[in-house]
Amino acid sequence: MASKFQAGVAKTGKAVSAYFGSGLVKAQLVIMEPPATSGAKPGARLATVKFQFNPNRLSLSKSVEWRRKPARMADQASLPEFVGSGPRSLSVDVFLDATSEHDNSVEEGVEKLMIACVPTKASLRKEKPASPWVRFEWGTAKSVSFDGVLSSLSVEYSLFDVDGKPLRATCSLSIEEAGTGTPGQNPTSGSREARRTHRVVAGDSLPQLAWREYGDATAWRVIAEANDIDDPMVLVPGTELLVPGTAGGTEEER
Repeated sequence: MASKFQAGVAKTGKAVSAYFGSGLVKAQLVIMEPPATSGAKPGARLATVKFQFNPNRLSLSKSVEWRRKPARMADQASLPEFVGSGPRSLSVDVFLDATSEHDNSVEEGVEKLMIACVPTKASLRKEKPASPWVRFEWGTAKSVSFDGVLSSLSVEYSLFDVDGKPLRATCSLSIEEAGTGTPGQNPTSGSREARRTHRVVAGDSLPQLAWREYGDATAWRVIAEANDIDDPMVLVPGTELLVPGTAGGTEEER
């Protein structure tokens, strides 16, 4: 019995080690410059807020508007008329903890999130104030990863140091969809002059980037061709990539 128990423990330990050794995919919030023109995609990344802990719950909603004329007969209902589809809305909580870090607090993480609530410096220079666009990313999740704006941010501090410095916080985010692009557009049919840049981070691959930009992972060849890349799975973190625009793009170069 003991040998079987020990074998079971060893097997479980190997499974746990394999799971964490393979690299747990962490969620993150990408903060980007707002689009240069109406209908364009967001611009360069301003910051990437990596979550310390993956969320255990995501709330996704989407509204649909219908119009219905009153029926003259009390026992009848008129047929609804479709008016339009509303944007997706994502709610997620970000938990911050600095109890294991000396001379630090969670306020630095909160300040990063606050960036998405105020106009960017570039938009102020153009005298067209606009807050950044954001995108929640978590591995291969698709339905919750879309370009949007931060519609609300609330922070609740729950633990403090002896000097009043906050050590734990729960940040509740609400992201409202703002993208106008249609997933699946063929990027090769549009203007190749319409493009933006993307700074590679650890874990990036061209198929993943193509899905984010075009809604089609197989369109990675377009990005590879624009950057003379031979292996789409090997990207050096920190490298700046040119990302050609989609069909009909008019985005300004940065």
